[in-house]
Amino acid sequence: MYKVVTPTSNTDFDAYFQFRWAHLRQPWNFPPGSEKDEYEQVAEHRMIVDGKGNIVACGRVHLNTAEEAQIRHIAVDTHHQRKGLGQMMMSALENVAKELGAERAVTNSREISIDFFTACGFYVEREAPNELGMLKRQQMVKKLTENNSLVMHPKWCKSLQQTWSDTIPITEHMGIKLYQYTGRTLETRASLNKNINIHGTMFAGSIFSLATLTGWGLIYLQLKERGLEGDIVLGDGDIHYHKPITMKPRAICNIESLSGKYSPLEKQQKARFELSVNILDGDTAVAEFEGVFWVLPATENENDDH
Repeated sequence: MYKVVTPTSNTDFDAYFQFRWAHLRQPWNFPPGSEKDEYEQVAEHRMIVDGKGNIVACGRVHLNTAEEAQIRHIAVDTHHQRKGLGQMMMSALENVAKELGAERAVTNSREISIDFFTACGFYVEREAPNELGMLKRQQMVKKLTENNSLVMHPKWCKSLQQTWSDTIPITEHMGIKLYQYTGRTLETRASLNKNINIHGTMFAGSIFSLATLTGWGLIYLQLKERGLEGDIVLGDGDIHYHKPITMKPRAICNIESLSGKYSPLEKQQKARFELSVNILDGDTAVAEFEGVFWVLPATENENDDH
């Protein structure tokens, strides 16, 4: 289970800068300290940690002007790559940039990273100054808008949102919307105003529903990825609440938390899946959901009707 956190203590920052140097400077034989620059004190720093608290990714954003934010120092540990963590970090940094009032984001990308930033919605604008006097880079730009997000397979995502609306009407009343799908990570968001209790926080039942639908949605999209169909039902769900939600309800489900086999569905048998969903208030982790879902093949549903 991964989550985005903000380094706050000296210990946090020591580990954060050590990770940054080890992944972005040491491979080029630059000494410790070369990972820092004059913007550290005015920048917003983020890192992704695993279930044991180990740093597995990092990134930074700062304002160049009131309208422009610069994203730098994106790195993902080699043992945790191809799990959507780069996109997860980019989403967190872009959200920070928008909250700071930026209207566009820029990044100076090395050649090997251009495809990644392009997939995140950036385009090459011009050649950028070489990094540390030797690493050739291109400046890439992305316009930031309120609904700016990375959505792969938009037709499937639209179908999922419509399925929720048609078969689970409560999603409309709760204001639950699919926000982002990277192919490996699904993020949903809900309206706090539509789910607020007398204490000014989100109903616990609404949080549980948001988590359940997010897990349900990731399985739905993964079935689409494999050309499979079935009726997804919740078998069991357990949630642990740590803090109330007072600002921005978010739910994130990563594919690495999903376990189960699709092969039974190919044999027209029901399949069992387990997954985890992280619930956040903005960038603050507030709850974790563990769910067991069953996918019933179409033929089984038809037989049940007779």
